[in-house]
Amino acid sequence: MGNIINKIFVSPKLMLGYFGVLIFMAGEGLELNWLPEYLQQYGHMTKAETGLIYTVYGLMVAISSWFSGVMAEIYGVRRVMFIGLILFYIGSFLFLVFGMPSHSLYWIIPTYAIRGLAYPLFAYGFLVWVAYEAPAEKLGSAVGIFWFMYSGGVAVIGTGYSDLMLNTFHMEHLHLLWTALIFVTLGAVIALALSGGDSKSTKSNHASFSYLLNGLTILVKKPKVAMGGIVRMINTSAAYGFPVFIPALLIAEHYDKHVWLSVVFWLWTVNVIFNLLWGIIGDKLGWRNVVMWFGCVGCGITTFLFYYAITSHASVLTITLIASVYGCFLAAFVPLSAIMPMLAPNDKGAAMSILNFGAGMSYFFGYFIVTLFIDYVDNAGVIYIYTGLYFVAAVLMIFVNVKQPSKDTVDHEASLAIKEAL
Repeated sequence: MGNIINKIFVSPKLMLGYFGVLIFMAGEGLELNWLPEYLQQYGHMTKAETGLIYTVYGLMVAISSWFSGVMAEIYGVRRVMFIGLILFYIGSFLFLVFGMPSHSLYWIIPTYAIRGLAYPLFAYGFLVWVAYEAPAEKLGSAVGIFWFMYSGGVAVIGTGYSDLMLNTFHMEHLHLLWTALIFVTLGAVIALALSGGDSKSTKSNHASFSYLLNGLTILVKKPKVAMGGIVRMINTSAAYGFPVFIPALLIAEHYDKHVWLSVVFWLWTVNVIFNLLWGIIGDKLGWRNVVMWFGCVGCGITTFLFYYAITSHASVLTITLIASVYGCFLAAFVPLSAIMPMLAPNDKGAAMSILNFGAGMSYFFGYFIVTLFIDYVDNAGVIYIYTGLYFVAAVLMIFVNVKQPSKDTVDHEASLAIKEAL
């Protein structure tokens, strides 16, 4: 059994940590796909107002993502993960006691923003732990398992559990959010308590915030890295923006109010599966080809088809299939993790920091587009913007050219880059 665990999860400690992250992120993602529609329906907020809530939330996610790795180096992984847990408790308590019941932006925005600071510290803090615990030759696989658990928790288990509780057992929305504390507590206990102490030091006496400055100057030294960061920001921006206005659109087009959670569940389930596959496909077809044609162009086409299927009153099955294909293409951006460090071979860590920051900014950018444009161009206009951005990303990928090594795999290159970044 021990040999099986070592082959799959690298070590027993990481196995428990992975499952801890899976459960923690399931609690963190409970409201991801239904809270905007709830605030619009019961809080009488506009789409722009709910978009503003998530815009600020996304900004906090981006900031926390940027700092999580450096904080883990300075203060230690377990301490940073614990800080993330405490911030989640504080943010959840304030949000559920004062924010949600008030239906007021003045309470919801700051309290929900605290929650945005929380999960990157816990989840990305564990990623630093993976970098120290996993052998160099297995780090690529170890990180791949992390993202599989991360996405599976926030997008599949969290969404599926919400759908079950809201639509089958008819639980109150506020009560459902309180149960998130059970998930995050259980996840933290598994990841931090049951796994025991770190076998290797994850704290540096010489670490400082100077690395952040290097992550900024590389944007000037290596413009292609900046382009790659923009592509990563565009990657999931539409997926994060959809929950702000698509649920209301489905209801306006006379679909059952429960359809959205079912559709988005399958979208992210397919996405999680293909997160593991596109890296392998990229080795065969070429990293840039996969990102440009399947990721950028594929997402652009399916984003438009998704909206068109809804407004043309297609069957729920058709809408679900299109959303699932979109989820598949959404995962085709995975080879960016190999492309980015190859663009700056002498500054691989800084290049990866731009990639991670782009991932965090994707939250902010996706919601910001809805906030800024929904009142002026309506649902169709927002969809056209998202579609156009994917094609802009495809054009950028033309210039993000990199010579793909013939011997080194995607996992190997990503392993070296992430090891240096963390």
